[in-house]
Amino acid sequence: MDEASLRADMIEGLEHQIGETLDEPVLTALQRVSRDPFVDDASTAGGETVRTGGSGGTGDRSLAPATVVRLISALDVDEDDEVLVVGAGVGYSVALLAEIAGARRVHAIDIDREAVAIARSNLSTAGYDAVLVDCRDGVNGLPEYAPYDRILLESGVVEPPRALREQLSEGGRIVYPRGTAVQTIAAIEPDPERVASDRAPDDDDAPAGFRTVATGGPARLQPMLVDGEQRGVERNRTRREDAERAEQGHFARHGWEQDWIDWDDRI
Repeated sequence: MDEASLRADMIEGLEHQIGETLDEPVLTALQRVSRDPFVDDASTAGGETVRTGGSGGTGDRSLAPATVVRLISALDVDEDDEVLVVGAGVGYSVALLAEIAGARRVHAIDIDREAVAIARSNLSTAGYDAVLVDCRDGVNGLPEYAPYDRILLESGVVEPPRALREQLSEGGRIVYPRGTAVQTIAAIEPDPERVASDRAPDDDDAPAGFRTVATGGPARLQPMLVDGEQRGVERNRTRREDAERAEQGHFARHGWEQDWIDWDDRI
């Protein structure tokens, strides 16, 4: 079966799984974005999964296509919106958003340098190398290109970090998996009537100054991590620096004793 037929089957299955017809922009993006650079070979009970990485930095995980669709549908992106994705992962969600908004208007960050490199490579292979992907702590966002019309977090949080809320444009929207162990996809927007409020109403878990405008299905995304918790990083500074020196070997300059080395013998 060719890729177009496989993609059509996937879309039909997604609509059945989420119980609703996909919006036209999301449907078109799914039809146009090749899955090949992003798809994990491993199969799961729920079918094919898309490999994604961290937000603040969460390491490897598999994100079901239905979750991707729910997140992007809740984001409600229009053409020419400025979009920030916190959690570049391997770039699949980023590619779908680039297809909708335009590649030059989509920015993605991830605390995991390996994830950034993978996302850049995959996006280039898929034809979306105009997307900016940078290694940043998701807690701080990407202020250089703010404000953003839409911000997507691909990590579970109780509420979006303050820096991200401050980088949202007036009338913008943030979508995130709300909660820790049990998560619900939530979309929030600024609420001028609650800007001075200390807390949300009892029936709304949005942060002060925001209101929940939509909620989606359940999600299972790993929590946002802070700098030093990403995959492959030794959290003990002494052990980390000792390991870095050991890797550098004789190229590490420790002091004057290096001056006498005969580099002709080393090459």
